[in-house]
Amino acid sequence: MGGSQIRRNMPLFSIGIVMQLTDLTARQIRYYEEHGLISPARTEGNKRLFSLNDIDKLLEVKDLIDQGVNLAGIKQIFNVKQQQDDVLTDEDNQEAEKVRKDLSDAELRKLLRKELLRAGRFNRGHGNPPRLQ
Repeated sequence: MGGSQIRRNMPLFSIGIVMQLTDLTARQIRYYEEHGLISPARTEGNKRLFSLNDIDKLLEVKDLIDQGVNLAGIKQIFNVKQQQDDVLTDEDNQEAEKVRKDLSDAELRKLLRKELLRAGRFNRGHGNPPRLQ
């Protein structure tokens, strides 16, 4: 998981802030949580804390409801999206593993050396490097 994805999953927002950001009531937000559409983190005092991803999901739920999609349909849509994300992640992992297997350590060193030499060639001839004061 990349850094931006980790940040998007950080629980930061109270239910009051989420209500303002989504124009949903606290009851609606709790209802969507009860049905498994979101899973906010909890503080030691059992207060909900929502991430940016939770807010995105709530906004998507709101849009789908406005379009006439019922809760069962929304759950199906979310399940299909999750399955697609899982497949893409698996494919990415398989591709990375294939590339890793295809290139031996010696080949990687050779490619790296070649790239470093090429990069050095472009940096030559520009005189002395600037002095930092």
